[in-house]
Amino acid sequence: MGSEHQHLLLHTEVRWLSRGKILNRLFELRQEVHIFILEQKSAFSSLFENQDWECRLAYLADIFDKLNDLNLSMQGFRTDELSLNSKMCAFIKKLEFWLKKVQRNSVSVFPTLDKFADDSEIDNLNTICNCIREHLTKLRDELVSYFPSIMNQDRTQDWIQNPFVEDVTSSSGLSDKLTENLIELASDRALELKFQNVTVSQFWLEVKGEYKELSEIAMSALLPFGSTYLCEVSFSAMSLIKTKHRNRLSVQNDLIIAVSDIEPRFDNILAKKQPQVSH
Repeated sequence: MGSEHQHLLLHTEVRWLSRGKILNRLFELRQEVHIFILEQKSAFSSLFENQDWECRLAYLADIFDKLNDLNLSMQGFRTDELSLNSKMCAFIKKLEFWLKKVQRNSVSVFPTLDKFADDSEIDNLNTICNCIREHLTKLRDELVSYFPSIMNQDRTQDWIQNPFVEDVTSSSGLSDKLTENLIELASDRALELKFQNVTVSQFWLEVKGEYKELSEIAMSALLPFGSTYLCEVSFSAMSLIKTKHRNRLSVQNDLIIAVSDIEPRFDNILAKKQPQVSH
């Protein structure tokens, strides 16, 4: 039909991004799908003639797209509990902002729905906004109940994420001696420049020699796994490495390389190997 996409996407629970993607694809191809199911004499054809249903579809495409963005931002090798808490707290605050917008019958924060509403000149936007408001409220309450302490973040660990913020020592929760060490560290211009070029974990490891106690406290907060990302990556890597044709392969060393973001020292590895000489 000359569409941008060649096919629809199917949802699978294993691929956690698929729900948002299929909703976006279905909304983009709604006219083509409507024509197809009309030819098939399907009862679902009436849905694509219902403006209220199309608005709900557009909203779901938008909200799942935002949830996908949140999920993707929380993936990665160098994530920690402090940064993940900040991302989740920010998303809950966004939900409250979206709620305020919808309460004023504005859907500008949902681009797909907003464009559809402008193009279709929806008459019952107030009804749609009531439905969205109810869903956003339940979503916010569900996240808050799942992460009960997320909105009452402990500010005493802010110095770990950035020890060079002004007045970071005022709420550090450290002893007097460690607070003095933190003030000394925060006043070091050379360390501040170094902090801008490395990750938070690398920074605290590099200053361990001079600020041992501060480094140990920081690393105790940064080391715990904030998500199951590494576990999921390991299973994915193993499924690619250990196929049915290599089912007796020991994948321990291969998995270490596959799930690590540290580049192997190939020169050192090759130097320890004896080259094969001709006989």
